This record gives sequence, C-alpha cells and structure tokens, in this order.
Amino acid sequence: MLRDLVLKNRSYRRFYEDVPVAYEALVELVDLARHSASAANLQPLKFLLSCDRERNALIFSHISWAGYLEDWPGPEEGERPSAYIVILGDRDICVSFGCDHGICAQSIMLGATERGLGGCMIGSIRRQGLHRVLKLPPNLEILLVLAMGKPKEKVVIETVGPDQDIRYWRDSDDIHHVPKRALEDLIISG
Repeated sequence: MLRDLVLKNRSYRRFYEDVPVAYEALVELVDLARHSASAANLQPLKFLLSCDRERNALIFSHISWAGYLEDWPGPEEGERPSAYIVILGDRDICVSFGCDHGICAQSIMLGATERGLGGCMIGSIRRQGLHRVLKLPPNLEILLVLAMGKPKEKVVIETVGPDQDIRYWRDSDDIHHVPKRALEDLIISG
C-alpha cells in the first residue's frame, strides 16, 4: 500500500556500509525518476550513480549531515552510505529546474524503500568542490545528493508537541525522532 511505503520512507543517515547496493539497482531507481513528471516535459535531469567506495568517499567529503544534530558530524566509517545518486540539472536543456528534482528524488526514495533500502535527500552540498572532483562538465548543475544503503538506524515519527518544535533529535537509545505537524494544522478550510 502506498501509505505504508511513504511512512516507511524516512531520512536515514546511518547505514550498513558493507552491504552493497548494486549498480543495476541504482539504474532501476533512476528509471523510476525517468518516468516521473517533468515541467513542460523538458526532462532536464541527469543522474550520476556511485556504488564504488572511492567515489563514495569523494561524494561524502562534500556533503553535510543533519543540521539539527549540531554535535554530530555525520556517519562514521562503517555507517556511511554504500551508494549515491547525484541529481544534476542540464543547463543546455533549461536554466531553471523547478521542482523536477524533488519529484524525481521522491520517486527514487520510494523505489529504494520498496527494495528494503533507505536513504537521505541531501541539499547541503559543497557544490563547487563536488563538481570539480566528479569532473562534471560546466553545463551540469548539482541539485541534490541522494545517499543510500541498508538503514542501520531506527527512525520514528511523532506529532509535534505544544511548543511547535519541528527539530528532529536522537534519544539515549540512538533512536531518531522526527516530529510532524498534525494533519488538522495543515488543512485550510475555505
């Protein structure tokens, strides 16, 4: 059921790094993105796939993790993603990518969840440095990095409390808590 898939699709930030994600699996996930909606059907997105430890290390060194967890620099060795999909916008096709990359990222993440994988959409990227180390042509703009692998952490959803604090946090058992606003707080009656 789609609802179950959406609820299971969380932002995982720790993985079993030694559990590989096959390149073919990444290709199949990009195929889901390829079939997703695109503004004016321009289809300006390209995808760099990585399931190689060396390339993964390059990507990892150019992203930041979990802004609300100020004392956590990101996953340590052994808990890092075993794969990445870097979503790129091709400026030779158009100069503004709207929300195409968000739509594609969600399609990819839902497909990953269906396969028993987890991931995290990362927008905090040192783009210039990553662009350089990946040796990307100048027409490709880095839009998002999707970190992926077999999740090594538990993520739970809870309702935002009376203080309206939406910051995620980890408890003493290292369980990751994600507050979500109540449904009645989101719907505007006309």
